[in-house]
Amino acid sequence: MQVNLTGRTALVTGSTAGIGAATAAALAAAGADVVVNGRNADTVAEVANRLGVRGIAADVGTAEGVAEIVARVPDVDVLVNNAGYFGAMPVFDIPDEEWRRIYEVNVLSGVRLARHYAPRMVRRGWGRVIFVSSESAIQNPTEMVHYGMTKTAQLALSRGMAQEVAGTGVTVNSVLPGPTLTEGVREFVQSLYPDLDFAGAEKQFMTHNRPTSLLGRLIRPDEVANLITYVASEQSAATTGGALRVDGGVVTAIIP
Repeated sequence: MQVNLTGRTALVTGSTAGIGAATAAALAAAGADVVVNGRNADTVAEVANRLGVRGIAADVGTAEGVAEIVARVPDVDVLVNNAGYFGAMPVFDIPDEEWRRIYEVNVLSGVRLARHYAPRMVRRGWGRVIFVSSESAIQNPTEMVHYGMTKTAQLALSRGMAQEVAGTGVTVNSVLPGPTLTEGVREFVQSLYPDLDFAGAEKQFMTHNRPTSLLGRLIRPDEVANLITYVASEQSAATTGGALRVDGGVVTAIIP
């Protein structure tokens, strides 16, 4: 199967590293006119130059940041809501401001962008909205319940939005990566096992923290990007309203 996104414009939020950067690279390789995004202007410029794509430095966790993006790129064909962050904290110690901030970044960023772009996709009769959720959406990790909450919210959002645009040529889906070797996850895993080299820390993390993984290793960002690229393609026209797993088998349930 050859994915050809020539003539399509794709915005990938939070795309200066990890899954976002891998997705931007994969979409560009498929021919899309890609816009990368992050908060740091220098980093955005470096990634955009490296991939040969456009870049916009803006904080999509704020209404102002989203407004800046849509002012500069009024229309896209593919919206990948990837921006987000996580951090371990006991659930009863999480303050109000942290609940609000993680919701703003992980959930409202996608709401605001889809609210602008999806109706325009509908008018053109084609579009793809993709939320990068997580296996944490369906098995909330005890060490970061607030993160899992936002990932579950994305599933409800994508399903509801898919229902709203039914029959228009626009699809809305969530992709659920399992534990993936992003820069942030590398730092997190290493911090749990500071006396081990990373290979040893990865093995211990998977054994003790994600023992149900059928891979037995962290997923690589390009493996997630492969699924996102398919969902962004013409070939995925019958895939909508779904929660699509690329979790290495870490989720033991059969559905979703």
